[in-house]
Amino acid sequence: MKKLLVALVCVVVVQAAEVKPPEFLGADYSAGKVCRVNPEGKVTWEISAPNTCDVWQLPNGNVLFAYVKGVKEVDADKKIVWEYKADPKEEVYACQRLANGDTLVGELGACRLIEVAPDGKTIKKEVKLPAKGGQHARFRNARKLDNGNYLFAALSEAVVKELDGQGQVVWSVKTVGNPFCAIRLPNGNTLVGCGDAHRIQEFDKDGKVVWEVGENDPLFVGADGKEERIPLRFVGGLQRLPNGNTVVSNWLGHGFIGKGTHLLELTPAKKVLWRNDDHKAFRTIASACLVGVAGVVR
Repeated sequence: MKKLLVALVCVVVVQAAEVKPPEFLGADYSAGKVCRVNPEGKVTWEISAPNTCDVWQLPNGNVLFAYVKGVKEVDADKKIVWEYKADPKEEVYACQRLANGDTLVGELGACRLIEVAPDGKTIKKEVKLPAKGGQHARFRNARKLDNGNYLFAALSEAVVKELDGQGQVVWSVKTVGNPFCAIRLPNGNTLVGCGDAHRIQEFDKDGKVVWEVGENDPLFVGADGKEERIPLRFVGGLQRLPNGNTVVSNWLGHGFIGKGTHLLELTPAKKVLWRNDDHKAFRTIASACLVGVAGVVR
């Protein structure tokens, strides 16, 4: 009976019967793997990915992910169909497949974003990032925007910066903590996962905080009506859904491995609709990618 109870606690917990989590890909930094999880909370597919921090479900069904020494695209059978290998001294945590078929790769050592051609070798564009600090603390996720600019969070500076195509800063905002990611929303606002500040901040174009989630703000209400606060730990990757909800990768490193929630969906009122607490399958989810959900911004 004890083993059964443990198993029930380790899978997805759902607020109500009508609330069902979507399928997702999880980038587990500490376990060094990417996993696919179905709505019932079961891992249905996984692949080795050392120190992974970024993962995408591509339109062709393949999975694109960053691992510490490069970026891979693999098919359902885990066959590598595309790969960029960085210098052995590099750290790579960010990737993004661009509309033209090239792939954006973030390299911390060279402190740059590069756009790599489909051959996996030709660098078609390079943008140097104005980020201070030692190599490991420069940045994590980075994105190319629809307007051709680049958005990233300078981890050690606690500043989100938008660069134009030539690498010049055209917009910036000071955040709290050591921000892991920044995403540009359709309304022009910028959503930031603030790392060890245990906080999420959303800024408008003028740099004003228009929405914020503190460490103990997320509220989970069980099917029995019992209320529980779900603490934010190191806030990693974020996803904004078309309905205004936010899916949070709650990275449990820095002292919280084995304790807490890995992934949760928050409403604008900071209510938790579903959560994943599976410590058997995961150690630390740095980023996730919802599968089969249209209009998600990440």
